Amino acid sequence: MTEEIESPELTKRLKHLNRRAALKLAAVGALALSILQPSDAWAQTPNETLIVAGPRTPESLDQEYPPTEAVHEMRRNVYERLLAYEMAEGDDGVLYEDFDTIGGSLAESWEVSDDFTSITFTLRDDVVSSWGNPLDADDVMWSFERGWNLKSNFHWYMTQVLKIEDFDTAFTKIDDQTVSVTIPNPSPLLEKLWTNSDLGILDADKMQEIATEDDPWGQRWLATNSASFGPYSVSKYTPGQEVIYEANEDYFRGAPAIKRVIFREMPTSANRVAALQAGAVDVAEYLSPRELSLLGNMPGVRVEQVFGNYIHRVEMQNEMPPFDDPKVRQAMNYLVPRDEIAEAVYFGTARATKSPVSEIYPAFTDEYFEYENNVEKAKELLAEAGYPDGFETELGYRTGDQIEEELAVILQTAFARAGVTVQLSKLPASTLVERYTQGEIAMYFFRDMAIVPDAAYVANLWLNSNSLIDYSNFHSDEVNELINNALSSTDEETRVADMMRVQQITMEEAPWVFLFNPGYQLAMRENVQGYSWYTPNGNAWFDFHKE
Repeated sequence: MTEEIESPELTKRLKHLNRRAALKLAAVGALALSILQPSDAWAQTPNETLIVAGPRTPESLDQEYPPTEAVHEMRRNVYERLLAYEMAEGDDGVLYEDFDTIGGSLAESWEVSDDFTSITFTLRDDVVSSWGNPLDADDVMWSFERGWNLKSNFHWYMTQVLKIEDFDTAFTKIDDQTVSVTIPNPSPLLEKLWTNSDLGILDADKMQEIATEDDPWGQRWLATNSASFGPYSVSKYTPGQEVIYEANEDYFRGAPAIKRVIFREMPTSANRVAALQAGAVDVAEYLSPRELSLLGNMPGVRVEQVFGNYIHRVEMQNEMPPFDDPKVRQAMNYLVPRDEIAEAVYFGTARATKSPVSEIYPAFTDEYFEYENNVEKAKELLAEAGYPDGFETELGYRTGDQIEEELAVILQTAFARAGVTVQLSKLPASTLVERYTQGEIAMYFFRDMAIVPDAAYVANLWLNSNSLIDYSNFHSDEVNELINNALSSTDEETRVADMMRVQQITMEEAPWVFLFNPGYQLAMRENVQGYSWYTPNGNAWFDFHKE
């Protein structure tokens, strides 16, 4: 039987968090309004300019840089891919990617071999980069070669997902408008992988022009400049302050309605709220659920919300005692007061995560999720694992992340009900990342999304012990085998069955404390239209216009 929360301390903390955050929002918002009074240029922006406030600028403009939320958004607007999902309007009026329908982007047509071991792309002949250079096969081949040699994002997709071992065998220029990719084994991802904005095509003419002997792939230049075939280029990049995007008037889908996007870094969300209310910005990104709830009732402002594909969790170091015992990990999941968190922290805008696979992706199932709020069950499991009185541990979260701080405080109290004493460590993001990638912190918050809508891709990313980002050090020989089989099998029925088994094992082994899909929300002025959603959770400014 599920046990309801009866802890007065937990209830008091939940109420205190709500009151404290509301007071803080009011105070900081007032300060922000005094600081951010709009100039005439901000208050009366033309309909072709969009001013956006976000928590941070992209760390780099190079698509080989490790992806962050800010980098993902930049890539969506600057880099163009070979293929793209068609868009379909949802019941809420928002445009979503249709995972069942792939369309051409830089490739006008493409052909996949019957055995799923090769794909041939025929390029469009009307594509021009932001530098005025036409697209041809040399741009594609140079982009492939650059990605392969830099051994970062592109190389990971090619070797870990498509299992390519040799560049010259895999990538071939057939003629000026045609290239092919051949892989050693069949892959059901051979087609859909190329919809990924991490795999954009560069303007090779411009890149070779700026290349130097000691930097043949233009890494230094591309870190602060752009050269691709997308709807926008970057005309100004000031890390930590501002990014200005300029429309590519020759973009093959048509000239963007928004000609200039001015992205301003405002790390404090209350400042972003104040700027939006004052009309100083048109769009405010990554606001807290509490702020969004308040904005939703204010004139002149509109809030769009989608559930999307985020998974927010607490990862436990599966090789570090006591978390090397699955019973301990299961116990931690039984101690999470999910219903109360959903209301107190998320204001009903989030959904509990019940699988390692995003709920909107094919082959998702929640039938193996059994972790209700049950303190007695947690105590039984801890006693069976040899911890009848609980234990001491550490939980790390990012400085400046209001949601993670609220969650950390609530979880600290909730875990204490079974004798688990948690030291909270508030750390700069870079320090936290360094500690968990080195396996030096027992528990830590982790929020991510898998941008390819395929359960095997998701599982390979987070659960395959050979993955570069299996930071929790989860290991299951059966899971590894099932994932590897699914990455090379073209029998969809078998693949789905294998992924169901992977989800079952994962929920039983409980490598993470499963928390929430927080969704993706965006606040904007009422005259801003065209909001759409893509799997990287970054905004596509080409879709936007002003009325």
